[in-house]
Parts: sequence; structure tokens; C-alpha cells
Amino acid sequence: MRAKDSERLGTIRLLLSAIKQREVDERITLTDTDIMSIINKMVKQRVDAKAQFESGNRPDLATKEQQEMDILKTYLPEPLDETAIEAAIQAAITTAQATSIRDMAKVMAILKGQLTGRADMAQVSAKVKHALT
Repeated sequence: MRAKDSERLGTIRLLLSAIKQREVDERITLTDTDIMSIINKMVKQRVDAKAQFESGNRPDLATKEQQEMDILKTYLPEPLDETAIEAAIQAAITTAQATSIRDMAKVMAILKGQLTGRADMAQVSAKVKHALT
């Protein structure tokens, strides 16, 4: 507020609103993992909105979405590189003693706690599926 950064302030207010709304709706106190998932969801929304604005020839709105996305990403931990993700997948497969695609749920349950906020879980899921086939 004191820096007069209205874009950052607006984005932070949106984030706090989303956190409070979920706490009130579910009548719980959110953990750090829950808050990271909210931030990830908001980042994904900004990615989708940016793509829509770019396809609709609205570069001004696409730029605004990109700025909000950049601000939200500052509150997420550093993303893991591919080798670290692969190592986590192999460790989870070993821990779960997974041998087939039917064991994918066990592996993903282990990975969800480790990689939430640090990797795109859709891509992780695809890699686990490939590793188990």
C-alpha cells in the first residue's frame, strides 16, 4: 500500500479473498499446502485467461493477467527441475511397491504431498503413468 503498487495490492487482495472464502466455506483453517494449491489454481486461471485474451486480440488484458500471474508466482516455492521430479517419481514407485498402472493412485498419493506447488501435477501424473506402463 505504501509503495503505491496498486497491481500488486489488488492481486494480494484477490488471493486473501480466495483463502478466506475457502476457510469460511469449508469451516477449516487452511494449511500451507492448501494455500499453495489455491495459489496454483489462481495461476492456472491466469494462464487460461491470458490465452483467451491473446486469441481474442486483447493484448492489454493479456498483459494484466501476466502481471498477476508473476505476482502470484512469487508466493510459490521454486519449481523442481525434471531430474528432481523423475527422482521423486522413482522413489514413490519404490516406496509404494508399484508394479502396474493399477498402483498409480498409491504413487500419486505419495507424490501429491511432496510435489504440490513445486511441479505441475498433471505432468507428474503423465510421467507416473508412463513409468508404470
